[in-house]
Amino acid sequence: MLDEKNSKYKELLNREGIKSTRHRNAILKLLEDSESPLTAEQLFITLRDKTTAIDLSTVYRTLDTFVSKSLVIKSNRLDDGKALYELNHHEHKHHLLCVGCHKLISLEECPMGELQQTLKKKIDFDVTGHKLEIYGYCHNCKRL
Repeated sequence: MLDEKNSKYKELLNREGIKSTRHRNAILKLLEDSESPLTAEQLFITLRDKTTAIDLSTVYRTLDTFVSKSLVIKSNRLDDGKALYELNHHEHKHHLLCVGCHKLISLEECPMGELQQTLKKKIDFDVTGHKLEIYGYCHNCKRL
């Protein structure tokens, strides 16, 4: 199964003009297996704990490359400025970010449709893309 996944990552990286390496494959696998976005530090610690010799700077450079090729989505936490990374499944989605526990909640529907139409009608602006992150407190953190 691991060879099958590595083959999938290799094809993906090659398609984007990125050389396939064990570090890049390992980062992609961790992002794919994670149920929530991860920080570069979380990726680094997990890789280091799995006895993969890697530098934190390599993790950051790899993530920057993945973001530039739209393989990974980067979101910034408002409270501490740390970036969260998740595999880009090329699904149109937006997030609510809890500033208390750092939970990331995906919105099922895009709230931007009406705004896009308004921008087109009022100022003749054609939206080609957007990303929406809303910061606040989740249900559990509000109760604290």
